[in-house]
Amino acid sequence: MLYLGAALLAPVLGPALYGVLHSRAEAVRVVDGFVYVAVPLLVLWQVAPYTWAEQSLVPPLIVGSGVFLPTIIERASHALESQTDNFVILLSLSGLVLHAFLEGVAFSPGTDALRGPFVAAVILHRIPVGLVIWWLISPRHGHPSAAAAVASIPIATALGYAVGLEFLGEWQGQGVELYQAFVAGSLIHVVFHQGRHDHRH
Repeated sequence: MLYLGAALLAPVLGPALYGVLHSRAEAVRVVDGFVYVAVPLLVLWQVAPYTWAEQSLVPPLIVGSGVFLPTIIERASHALESQTDNFVILLSLSGLVLHAFLEGVAFSPGTDALRGPFVAAVILHRIPVGLVIWWLISPRHGHPSAAAAVASIPIATALGYAVGLEFLGEWQGQGVELYQAFVAGSLIHVVFHQGRHDHRH
């Protein structure tokens, strides 16, 4: 239960960290640079284990399609650019929520999925998740929308914990993993594309 409480709290620390650092002019570039490094690492964290286990190049290719497909759509029509960014943000959030749900299931009693140092890694990686969500949504849609998006992560975690281990089999599989891979690529796209437009200091 202690681990679950830490996992629920961790995403909220991201926006708090953003607020502390972003109020100082000299720290602005540090925050932005951290996000640009954290997102690829989060994607690697999410995609690499499945790629290694399956010994398949399909997940990296799906990540690449998530990165480049929105770019192709935007190049095809400038009128769709803002709508594409908003859709990709929503898509990215859905993948993060699904990932948080599955982590909540892994925290439920009777599972051996989270043990030892891996638990700390799972909890700590949720801090940059909260920071990235706030960094993406707050400048574009305001603090209330960003707060609701960040809150969706601990809510999904608690829901996953509540449904328990018996529900895990229905959510695991190649389809879910590949969807998360595509979403991971989309997250890279929106950070490096939309981030440059909405974070002019």
